[in-house]
Amino acid sequence: MSVPPQLMKGPLDELALEMGCYYDQKAADRAMRFFSEFICHSKGEWAGKPFKPLEWQEWNVIRPLFGWKRKDGTRRFRRAYIQIPKKNGKSTICAGLALYLLIADGEPGAEVYSAAADKDQASIVFNEASAMVKSSPALEARLAVADSRKTIKDPVKNSVYRALSADVPTKEGLNIHGLIFDELHAQPGRKLWDTLKYGGASRRQPLFVSITTAGTDRTSLCFEQYEYAKRIIAGKSKDIYFYGCVYEVEEDPAQPDLWKDPAQWEKANPSLGTALSRSAFEEDFREASEAPMSENSFKRYRLNIWTQQETRYIPMDKWRLCAKPVPDLSDRRCEFFGGLDLASTQDICAYVQIFHKLGFFLKCHFFIPEDRIKVRVDKDHVPYDKWVKEGLLIATRGNVIDEEHVIETVLKSCEKNKCREIGYDPWNAPHVVTRLADEGIEMVPVRQGFLSLNYPTKELLKLVLALKLNHGGNPILDWMANHLAVETDAAANVKPSKKLAREKIDGIAATVNGLSRYLVHHGIKPSVYESRKIVEFNSSKSENAKML
Repeated sequence: MSVPPQLMKGPLDELALEMGCYYDQKAADRAMRFFSEFICHSKGEWAGKPFKPLEWQEWNVIRPLFGWKRKDGTRRFRRAYIQIPKKNGKSTICAGLALYLLIADGEPGAEVYSAAADKDQASIVFNEASAMVKSSPALEARLAVADSRKTIKDPVKNSVYRALSADVPTKEGLNIHGLIFDELHAQPGRKLWDTLKYGGASRRQPLFVSITTAGTDRTSLCFEQYEYAKRIIAGKSKDIYFYGCVYEVEEDPAQPDLWKDPAQWEKANPSLGTALSRSAFEEDFREASEAPMSENSFKRYRLNIWTQQETRYIPMDKWRLCAKPVPDLSDRRCEFFGGLDLASTQDICAYVQIFHKLGFFLKCHFFIPEDRIKVRVDKDHVPYDKWVKEGLLIATRGNVIDEEHVIETVLKSCEKNKCREIGYDPWNAPHVVTRLADEGIEMVPVRQGFLSLNYPTKELLKLVLALKLNHGGNPILDWMANHLAVETDAAANVKPSKKLAREKIDGIAATVNGLSRYLVHHGIKPSVYESRKIVEFNSSKSENAKML
C-alpha cells in the first residue's frame, strides 16, 4: 500500500521506506473507525454526538501513529511528541488514544496510563476518557469505570487504564503498553519521566505519547523533547521511530511582531474556527496587545511559543523603539547615576551608567570570565563569543570575574563624565565598593527587596512605555530585557526576579539599582533606609564602605 501524500513529511519518511517500513491502510482505517464510531463528545454543544476527528487529528495523530508499520508488522513509532496550544481538542484526542490502546490495539493485558506533573493534571485525560465511555453504549457495555480510583478496566482482555499521580517511587515495575504524558512542560524534573520511560521494555509495540503546550524553561525535559522533535521534523536526525508534531508560530528576531499577524494564528491552531472559537481567540489577542502582562500567556497558550518567563514585564515592541542614536557623551558635564550588579562573579555581571539629562540614556558595561564563554555558548546557545568580538562584552581571564577590571572600568567612566552616585547590590560587592569609595566615588547600597526596588522597577517600565529611555540598541541588554521576570507582593509592589528569570538579567538589575538612586536624589521616593535610620550614610565615602 502506497503512503498517502499527507503522511510523507520529508526525508525521514523516505528513509523509513528504504528500511522496510510501510503504511498499513487497514490498520489506519480501523483506528479511524474506532474514533468516529465508538467515541462520543462529552462536553459542550457536541455532547453525545459521535467524535469525528478533525483533519489535523486524522492526518497528524491517528493515521501516522497507527498506520505506519515496521518491516515486522509492529508500529513504526514508539515515542511521539505533540505540541499544540490549548483549546484545540488536546484532551479529547488524548482520551481517545488511551481508550484505543486499552481496548482495540490487539494487546492482551494492556496497561495504559495517563501521567502529568500532578494528580489533578493527570486526571484531566482520565476524566475525559471516563465521560466518553459513559456517552458510548458500546464502550459502557464493555468497560468498567471506577472514577474514585481513576481506573477503567476491560475484563475481556484483562486490560486496565489508570491515571497516575506524580508519586515516583510507586511507578517501578509497571508494564506499560500505552502512556499519555500530558502537559510535559509542567514537569518539575526528570524523575517521573525516567521512571516511566523504560516501563514498556517487555511489550511488543508500546506507544508513549507526550502532548503539551509550550513552556518557559529552556533547560527542562520538555524543551529537550521539543528540540528533538524539531530536529526530526526538519530531517536533521536519522531517528525514524520518533514522531514529532509541533504546531506553533515560530518567532523571528527580524519580525518581533509576527505573533500579532492573524495569518500566523492558524499555523499554531489547526482547530481555529471549529473546536476553538475565533471570536474568543481575537478577544484574548486584544487583551494581550493592550496589557503586556498578558502577552506571554497569549503567546504560550494560544500560539505555542516558548517564552522566556511566565509573565512579560517589559513589552519588547516598545523596548526596541527605545534604541535611538547614541548621544555625544564626551562632555565632562554629562553627569550620570550608576548601577552595579556583581551578584554573579562566575557568569556575567553589569555596570550601567544612566545619563538622565539626556533623556535617560543607558551606557552598559558587561563582564564575563573568559573560561565560562565556551560552556555558555555550547550549552545554552548564548552568543557570548560574538558579543566579545563586537566589543560589547569584556572577557576577563580566569573562571571568575576579575574585579580589578571592573574597578578600572568604573574609574575611567567617572574620569570622563561626572558621577553623582552608584547604587549597587551589596551581595558579592565589598572589595569593589571599598576600592571605589576610597577613590572618592559615592557608593550607595540598594537592598534587593520590594521597598527599595518597587519604584525604580516601575519607573523603568514607565520610561519604556513613554519612549523616554534610550538603551542604544545594546543587544546584551535587549536579551536581558526579553528575559526579565518580576516578583509581585500582596501590595502589588514589584522587583526584578533572578529566581524567576530563565536567563541573565544583570544589566536590568544594574539599571534598576541606578534608577533607585536617581529617584531618591530627585525626591521622587525617599530611601527607606535613610528615612527609617536603618543606615546613616557618613559623609566619608570610605567610612560608608566599611559599614557593609
